[in-house]
Amino acid sequence: MIHGRQKTVNFRTNHMILKELTELYSGIYLDRRAFLGNINYWGVLTRHWTDVGALSPVAKRGEAMNVMIVSPEAVPFAKTGGLADVAGALPKYLGKLGVNASLVMPLYPNVAQSGVKLTKLAPVVRVPIGDKVFEGALWQSVIPDSQTPVYFIDQKDFYNRPELYSVKGKDYPDNCQRFLFLCRATLELIKALGLEVDVLHANDWQTGLIPVYIKTLYAKDPAIGGIATLFTVHNLAYQGLFWHWDMPLTGLSWDLFNWTELEFYGKLSLLKGGLTFSDAINTVSKQYAKEIQTEEYGCGLEGVLTQRRDSLFGVVNGVDYSVWNPEVDTLIPAKFSMRDLSGKARCKAQLQKSQKLPERSDTPLIGCISRLVDQKGFDLLVEILDELLGQDVQMVLLGTGEPKYNRIFPEMAKKYPTKLAVSVAFDNQLAHLIEAGSDMYLMPSAFEPCGLNQIYSLKYGTVPVVRETGGLKDTIVNVTDETLARGTATGFSFRAYKSAALLETLKRAMAFYTQKSGWSRLVQNCMKQDWSWERSGREYVDVYRWAMEHRAKRNKNARKSQEKIGSK
Repeated sequence: MIHGRQKTVNFRTNHMILKELTELYSGIYLDRRAFLGNINYWGVLTRHWTDVGALSPVAKRGEAMNVMIVSPEAVPFAKTGGLADVAGALPKYLGKLGVNASLVMPLYPNVAQSGVKLTKLAPVVRVPIGDKVFEGALWQSVIPDSQTPVYFIDQKDFYNRPELYSVKGKDYPDNCQRFLFLCRATLELIKALGLEVDVLHANDWQTGLIPVYIKTLYAKDPAIGGIATLFTVHNLAYQGLFWHWDMPLTGLSWDLFNWTELEFYGKLSLLKGGLTFSDAINTVSKQYAKEIQTEEYGCGLEGVLTQRRDSLFGVVNGVDYSVWNPEVDTLIPAKFSMRDLSGKARCKAQLQKSQKLPERSDTPLIGCISRLVDQKGFDLLVEILDELLGQDVQMVLLGTGEPKYNRIFPEMAKKYPTKLAVSVAFDNQLAHLIEAGSDMYLMPSAFEPCGLNQIYSLKYGTVPVVRETGGLKDTIVNVTDETLARGTATGFSFRAYKSAALLETLKRAMAFYTQKSGWSRLVQNCMKQDWSWERSGREYVDVYRWAMEHRAKRNKNARKSQEKIGSK
């Protein structure tokens, strides 16, 4: 399957047509991947991208590059998930690496409630959506504890809402318009403020049309046309799908509504636009970057991702150790470190006390903080919970999610009051206490693009028990005789998505917990791991540089091709 759609057209036939056309037009189309996007459903050449905008200079090593990160949410301004943590932290740490980074996001009511100082800027931006033109004001602030500028796009019809994307579990019916506006308003913001941008880093479906606009409507714009793009997929399952009659709202040609570019089974896919038109793509772990090229994890887009595999990277999310670190954590009753773990014992006792569990220091305590949904493996946990809680073990669970789990887990806590404590809520202070006070941390996810809590757990000496998928596989090394001998073991993992495999792995972890010297060495291994944003930031800088070089090369080739055509 190619580009998420082809099921009825024979791949070999299209491949042969592509090969012949590539040879025929080899003097014009020098990039096979770019050329592939210009073959329509029947394998016919339709047009080529206008890709001859002003060249953005490629930053040399040691020379500062200008990176603008665009996100629909960012900590501490507005948050629904892990994307906000990334968007709020990455720009700060890029600055520490010498990158001129900035952040763009909508101005939600949450922003004013966050207490940041906002400065209104003089320019406004105007964006056509369908047959209407919408105006947006611009505000500026900085990310706290940094000098990193944040630009807020203020459009009250679109963003003055009680929630970011939905209300009472239902998506806003105008989400397509809301985020089309964000995409084009970002490009108009660059022009209005006269900003120099080398790389525009878009995140998730809400920003998916930014690379599309840069290579189409803005391709010849001297301020925009040469900007390189990186598109980050935080979770491929969220695709930004809208009915096809929203296509005219984009201002783009209907020619783009085809199976190779923006169409996905009859719908407009904003995510697919980002995947198809960006110079580089990354997701939030190397393993997840591999998995999404398969039918099992590709959500119907595995063909697109396989075709773009040479431009697809994996960068594990970093952790802000100024927040998630037992040596400095102000939300836990006692601080601790690798040199002195006595504070962890106090945290465990306080966690047991606060959750009305018996204060037993020798009983292994499993923590879990999560959305209570099938994706996180709770269907497996429900199947084994009776047998698990029949062991000498305690468990603390924090989170909210699907109604069935919101009901099942509190019922099980009543059945096992000395073994299981459940809080169906969001509680940041309790989350920190669970990380600090637990002996083990459970993440049996069906799929996990990156995961952060297993990384937090490492720093707190709370040994992860995970399924080998996505970022969990990238960050946790399974306990074996060999990994223990090498000093690389950092947790317990299993492969098969089966409840029996989960139970066996938990029993293995609980058995190892009784080996005090071995457990102590394992905890030390966990705590010395470095998954900081400095590490991730350096990887992002490399990807940005790759995108800029790739973009400059394609622009140069396109210019030469047009010059060759013009000379004939």
